[in-house]
Amino acid sequence: MAATPASSGVRTLIPARIDRLPWSRFHTRMVVALGVAWILDGLEITVASAVADTLTSPETLHMSSTAVGLLATVYLAGEVVGALFFGSLSDKLGRRNLFMLTLAVYLAGSGLTALTLGNGAGWVVFLYATRFVAGMGIGGEYAAINSAIDELIPARFRGRVDIAVNGTYWAGAVLGTIGTYILLNQVDLSLGWRLGFLIGPVLGLVILLVRRHLPESPRWQIMHGRTEAAEESIARIEREVEHAGRDLPPVDEKKAIEVTPAEQIGYVALARVLFREYPSRAVLGASLMISQSFLYNAIFFTYTLVLGKFYGVSSAATPIYLIAFAVGNLVGPFTIGHLFDTLGRRRMISGTYVVSGVLLAVTAVLFYAGALNAITQTIAWCVIFFFASAGASAGYLTVSEIFPLEVRAKAIAVFFAIAQCFGALGPVIYGALIGTGDHPVRLFIGYLLGAAVMVAGGLVARFLAVDAEGKSLEDVAQPLAAGGRRGRTRAEGASSPFST
Repeated sequence: MAATPASSGVRTLIPARIDRLPWSRFHTRMVVALGVAWILDGLEITVASAVADTLTSPETLHMSSTAVGLLATVYLAGEVVGALFFGSLSDKLGRRNLFMLTLAVYLAGSGLTALTLGNGAGWVVFLYATRFVAGMGIGGEYAAINSAIDELIPARFRGRVDIAVNGTYWAGAVLGTIGTYILLNQVDLSLGWRLGFLIGPVLGLVILLVRRHLPESPRWQIMHGRTEAAEESIARIEREVEHAGRDLPPVDEKKAIEVTPAEQIGYVALARVLFREYPSRAVLGASLMISQSFLYNAIFFTYTLVLGKFYGVSSAATPIYLIAFAVGNLVGPFTIGHLFDTLGRRRMISGTYVVSGVLLAVTAVLFYAGALNAITQTIAWCVIFFFASAGASAGYLTVSEIFPLEVRAKAIAVFFAIAQCFGALGPVIYGALIGTGDHPVRLFIGYLLGAAVMVAGGLVARFLAVDAEGKSLEDVAQPLAAGGRRGRTRAEGASSPFST
């Protein structure tokens, strides 16, 4: 079953060998080691939000509210830059090299944040720089990790695993909320906020040791001409699966593909690949990522404002509501994620987007009618985002599986960057609509806007989604290195069920 030379490249069964594997301890270990990226992102954003007011205190850094608010902007900007920069390197240098490097960058950035020792101009610049670096690490994680998970998980499990992993962002939010609540209330403020920023690095350092033992993606290796290394990697995975007591099903020789390593592709060439060969898939990816990012950032970053301005909830009590909101977001991907592999991508993606949009519209009407209080509003949000969270995770799944392997990480980075740019508008718009809480009609209109955006994303998915459930990545989007390729992919051929 080893890769063998062919007339115009290498004939290989490696993708088929990966997809036929039964679930084993190797896959569980890999998901835990790689999936922590989303936990860290949720934790970082939650910690930064929780300590924001603390940083304005004379006992800490004595920053202005505007200066503290800029920290979130700098972190998000770092994520965008990191995704684009490390996404390109991931396609060039490999998944393993980058998921080690990006985690190390995050550890350095977030760890150094805790070493901000004063409130002078120089220390404030240092604080901004460390938040930017931490953001770069997490942004790079999104590109490298989604690529690695998709390429190493058997096709029949890919949807549920990807969705569950992306959903663990909210486990990080819960961890960050609980951790900072304890630290800021039980530890001296000048020390508590610093310890809050060390929660992520401590977790990340442990995971870094686990990642050291993960192999490179054999798919990436074979597509880049590293035939012997690819064979060693897949053989190592197969041995670990067998040692766990699992039998390896036979490999269908008909699933062999022939590849000729392609040249490196930059972002300009990527744009041509996306919009010349995959125009409708590019529209699909952008629509899903923009709509979910706009809604999430709009609601999540103004969550405490709504509770305080409209329902009179004190800032000391908001963590309780935030935990409830985060749990609702976490439960969705874990309970209905498997349906994306069974009922299919098209039905579930369009369904979760449309249902969450409709529920948000209903909640908007109840809000405007004065029929909600802080508890019922939170329950409504939990129900809405039970579906929206699974849909948002499916957005990341979509952009990571519908484009060729050689540009996968860069494609994820591009759509992540687009989503972040549009998502950044959400808090600004909704913050202005909330104002002092005297005009609920404005927020009512804002909620209807968010509902319309989600429904629109669902309708796009209904018509353009790729039915990738249970299919090999190479059948969803033929690699650019595949032999016999002539500018079109098997996924977009006239007789293909994946034609878009």
